[in-house]
Order: sequence, then structure tokens, then C-alpha cells
Amino acid sequence: MRTVRTALLTVAAAGLAVTALAPAPAAAAPAPAPAAPKFLSAAQLPASPTPWTAGPVRTGAPQEGSVCTAGIAPAAGTRYRDFRTELDTNARQTITVAATAARAEKLAADLHHALATCLDRMKEQDPGLEGEAFYHGRIGIEDGAHLHSIDTSHPEVGSTDIGLYSVGRDGRAVTVVEWGQMGELDGAPLEGFRKTTRTAVAKLY
Repeated sequence: MRTVRTALLTVAAAGLAVTALAPAPAAAAPAPAPAAPKFLSAAQLPASPTPWTAGPVRTGAPQEGSVCTAGIAPAAGTRYRDFRTELDTNARQTITVAATAARAEKLAADLHHALATCLDRMKEQDPGLEGEAFYHGRIGIEDGAHLHSIDTSHPEVGSTDIGLYSVGRDGRAVTVVEWGQMGELDGAPLEGFRKTTRTAVAKLY
């Protein structure tokens, strides 16, 4: 009996040794970070008599311009890119990646509201300003986009300006596209801007 017990203990010890020598399973590799949303290229802006030039992608919320939406998107998670032509036509795309889809949905709603009420706020700040604002409807792309225009004039100065604006969302990413030049809505590339907005939202992810 003692011999059998000793043999069993020897086998058990050998099993423990083999277990101890067995390599530990490799730790699972961390999941790769999701790719950053992509920006529009100059060629994807509405057609212009002179070519568009794209600036670099910058980190943070824009410090200048973007009058209608300034202060709404957080600097963290936000990047933007400016575009221009030789005829004083300019554009900007801003992208914000929120922590969750729910926060992105709220941000998109806040930006949509800011665009819808922008002209009223501009008139409060500048009583001599005149203008019209229009909502051009929802665009069915990913989680949706909305298109606005603001046509302003300053009779004392004799200037007229037209701006096209859109906000769209895909999951956690929200983008705002702005386009502006001197002139009126009749001369603005509304359908071209609608196509640009669809492209901007589609490129997010």
C-alpha cells in the first residue's frame, strides 16, 4: 500500500511540474482604436469658377468664424479644416467625436437649433442687419443631416452675403459644413452643397 501511495504522489507531483512549465496563454491584444473620421477634400466642395484649396486639419474648436455654432461643440474631440478659393469664397468642415452616440445625437440637435436661430441672434447683435433664413430639409444619409441657408445684407454698407450650413451625424461623429461668399441665395450652389453634405457625412465612418 505504501508503494502504491508513493507512486500516486510521484505522478501527481510530475503533473504539477508539467502544469507549472506549460506556457501561460498569451494576453489578448488590445482592440485597435477606431479610425478617425475623414474630412472632405477640396474636390468635394461645390463647384467654383476657381479651384478650392484645402487647409490642414487642425485640432480643437475654431477660435474664429463659425458665428452660428461657436461655443457649442467641445474643444475635446473636435477638429476642423478650412477651404478657400481665389474669389473670396470660403468653407469649413468641423468634426466632433462624442463619447457616446447619445451625446452625439444631443450635440447634433443643439447645432441644428443654433443654425435655425442664428439670424435672429445676428440681428440682436447688429440691429442694422437684414436678412432671410431658410431650412432646406433633412438629408437621408447615415443618422441624418439638415441643411440651412442664411442670406444677409447691410444696407448702410451695401454688402450682401450668403451662407450655406449643414449638420449631420453618423454614430458618435457629428460634422458641420459651412460655405459662404458675397451674393444672394439665387447664386449659391444649393444642390452642390447638398451633395457635399451627403459626402461629408458618408465619409465620417
